[in-house]
Amino acid sequence: MRGGIYPGSDRAWLEVDLEAVRHNAARLRQRAGAPLVPMIKADGYGTGAVAVARALGASFGDRGAMAPDGVDPPWALGIATLDEAESLRQAGCTSRVLCTTPLLPEALPRAAALGVRPALHRAGDIARWAEAGGEAWHLAIDTGMSRAGVRWDAVAALRAALLAHPPEGVFTHFHSADELPDTQRVQEARFRGALAELADALPSGVLRHVANSAGIAGGEGAAWDLARPGIGLYGAGPEEGLGLAPVVHLRARLVDLRRIEPRETVSYGATWTADAPRDVATVAAGYGDGYRRHLSNRGTVLVRGIPCPVVGRVTMDMTMVDVTGVGAAVGDVATLIGRDGDQCLTVNAVAEAGGLSPYELLVGLRLRVPPRYRPVADAS
Repeated sequence: MRGGIYPGSDRAWLEVDLEAVRHNAARLRQRAGAPLVPMIKADGYGTGAVAVARALGASFGDRGAMAPDGVDPPWALGIATLDEAESLRQAGCTSRVLCTTPLLPEALPRAAALGVRPALHRAGDIARWAEAGGEAWHLAIDTGMSRAGVRWDAVAALRAALLAHPPEGVFTHFHSADELPDTQRVQEARFRGALAELADALPSGVLRHVANSAGIAGGEGAAWDLARPGIGLYGAGPEEGLGLAPVVHLRARLVDLRRIEPRETVSYGATWTADAPRDVATVAAGYGDGYRRHLSNRGTVLVRGIPCPVVGRVTMDMTMVDVTGVGAAVGDVATLIGRDGDQCLTVNAVAEAGGLSPYELLVGLRLRVPPRYRPVADAS
């Protein structure tokens, strides 16, 4: 991981392994037993939505849907904002797009123009969607997340709206499948009850979907028609039994190296003091690049494949690490997240070290660092 291996990468960058994305999609598809709606919101969880969509075989103007490495093309692409949908369309994406976040009524004509399938749960919005010329849409049912959707025990009020404008799909969202599996069972039972309540108002072939990455890991994908993996695609979140591969590798150069004498301090606030002579390297990445300040005096960075502790506070542009005995040199490449040799700092492990959610760690990685894709040919 010496300086000359990455020509053109002079400071810090995010390496995104698209083959790993494909691998993870294949594992999730196999476990779910249903076609995928991969969530590529928040710019593909910080990895690049267009690149991920292409890697997964979504349809683009320059090619139809392809099935890479035996993975079925996605049934649709999951997004959260219409700006995200517009970016996909501008890149030539012609695949179905499902927006799982509620839209304001005045945004519905734009959604229709972009060919987006919205998530709706109010009778007035369903009528407005039809008036805007919208076609397919999905009914959102709240089974305990208390964030969006019609309550599971209040769905009967939508019967007339559903009969007038039938949905293509109906879904709910698990709030704690990764932490409290019993709540997943409760939510699933509520969802089934809501479907039964609406049996005479829903089309016979309505598409039902509930499972996020944690739900798929818990084996809940097979009972439904679609599955919506998010963080699992990017190699984080649920790990047990899925065999997911790391996707992101945050790397930066060592730009300084100095000897720190006993009782000398490092970084703002003097929160770290050397207890013996130590070699401290400065890594050209900090919280302005998505390496969070929470990792101050708690994180680990790989230098020459050797774990090195973060010392002192992480600053906006730089992070200091103890490289005593490593033989490091200015220009070496440090790995803040990801693999170097036999060592791997997973998103989950780095997030845990900083007391962070792996979700927020991932989506913050594109604050400033440029992406480098493997394989490059599939990321254009």
